[in-house]
Amino acid sequence: MGTPSLSPWAVLALALLLVGLWAPFVVSEQPNFIVILADDMGWGDLGANWAETKETPHLDQLAAEGTRFVDFHSAASTCSPSRASLLTGRLGVRTGVTHNFAITSLGGLPLNETTLAEVLREAGYSTGAIGKWHLGHHGRHHPNFRGFDYYFGIPYSHDMGCTDTPGYNLPPCPPCPRHGTAAREARKDCYTEVALPLFENITIVQQPVELGSLATRYAEEAARFIQRASDSGRPYFLYLALAHMHVPLTPPLPPAPGRGIYGASLGEMDALVGRIKEVADSHGKGNTLLWFAGDNGPWAQKCELAGRLGPFVGAWQRQRGGSSAKQTTWEGGHRVPALAYWPGRVPAGRTSHALLSVLDIFPTLVALAGAALPPNRRFDGLDVSPVLFGRSDVGHKVLLHPNSGAAGKVGEIEALRLAQYKALYTTGGAMACDGSTGPAERHQPPLIFNLDRDLQEQQPLDVASGEYQAVLPAISRAYAQALQDIAADNVSLADYSQDPSAIPCCDVRRVGCRCRGAHGATLPPHVEKRTPWLCL
Repeated sequence: MGTPSLSPWAVLALALLLVGLWAPFVVSEQPNFIVILADDMGWGDLGANWAETKETPHLDQLAAEGTRFVDFHSAASTCSPSRASLLTGRLGVRTGVTHNFAITSLGGLPLNETTLAEVLREAGYSTGAIGKWHLGHHGRHHPNFRGFDYYFGIPYSHDMGCTDTPGYNLPPCPPCPRHGTAAREARKDCYTEVALPLFENITIVQQPVELGSLATRYAEEAARFIQRASDSGRPYFLYLALAHMHVPLTPPLPPAPGRGIYGASLGEMDALVGRIKEVADSHGKGNTLLWFAGDNGPWAQKCELAGRLGPFVGAWQRQRGGSSAKQTTWEGGHRVPALAYWPGRVPAGRTSHALLSVLDIFPTLVALAGAALPPNRRFDGLDVSPVLFGRSDVGHKVLLHPNSGAAGKVGEIEALRLAQYKALYTTGGAMACDGSTGPAERHQPPLIFNLDRDLQEQQPLDVASGEYQAVLPAISRAYAQALQDIAADNVSLADYSQDPSAIPCCDVRRVGCRCRGAHGATLPPHVEKRTPWLCL
């Protein structure tokens, strides 16, 4: 029996039908992209997620006008690996970025890894990075050599260098020395020798940074970048990596009742995001996707200066000591707040339960820009445009969680999600507020939690139960396949070697690398040009 033939009109009608079905995913012109990454923000620090939080009215409005993702995860639960994954769509076990870079680091994100900025710039985008980088600052690891036309920010966390007016921290850190070695004071967990630098492109424009004005300066530079890009007629990609909420800066306003210093800093961050949204709307509302997410969970050892976990308290671990937040593979370490806003494209007022990751930002934006993924490598992220546009609520079938410092070898995959099930082959607690850490424990067979019933990760399934026995084979297969995929991939090796000569320093002759005239104030342009430190 032959295959029935279709008339040309039937073929045309079928083609139009298929085009109609896929039309919501087709972007007629290249959209603008703004990715805002918060630092150490807890899932419960977003009011739309957690009713107790009152300091995020602008973010809550963003959620009301866009889509909120409640099962969204960082790719690692510490800074550098998470950021590397956002900009490459690949886990640290593939990129080689498995732990944080230091102020003395010679290396960074390997140069053979292609960044999102490089792909989008090749596709015609203006590209800008503002804020914390933490992917290598020495030589060609600087953001200006990683696809960004413009950079303004700090090369690593804002507590990785002294300032004249130190922000809040535990333990409190002293200000930068001013007059020789006698003024230097060693404190545990404090950087007292070299001042924190502020870069504009490859030039240090302020050292030490004035933390109290940093949020304002980020907002101003973001607005200028958006204006310049809009004037050029080119689409733009802005990556805004906030200093908040790592440890609070110096809030310009007195702490609000209830949450104190942390709450005031959270409110400052919220206002900054609100300002960016306002600027973006005034330069192309309807053609700009704004994606907000956290880089990992809160830093519990900072006590009252750390964020809220919401329900993701990792109760099983807490009973054994240590924190279940940042640096761990418990939900509090990697489940982060996430929002998407794009008027007319992303549905307003929607809550998505799709299993998503910061890894998905890379392939999704590349697809929306009409560009192609880099060849000869495998990606852990997905193009989640159907979820973004409300046509689907299905994300990852399997999501991997690497060790990030609390237990096990850093970067190795010893935890994963499969649907509602979370399997942990290694557990351990990071340092908690009381100074305790949970011992590393190996689990074979793995601990398995059903997150549909147990968001607190309090009681793993009984190994002898029918549910455990039913799901274990699928988890074991998924885990084995993931490890095989990684082993077969084109993986990179990051250079973690260190040398004091790599420390950014605008004037090595002065104590703390203090720039001439930079006493907590912005250097005038003519001074900036006379006394730069070039990161080449």
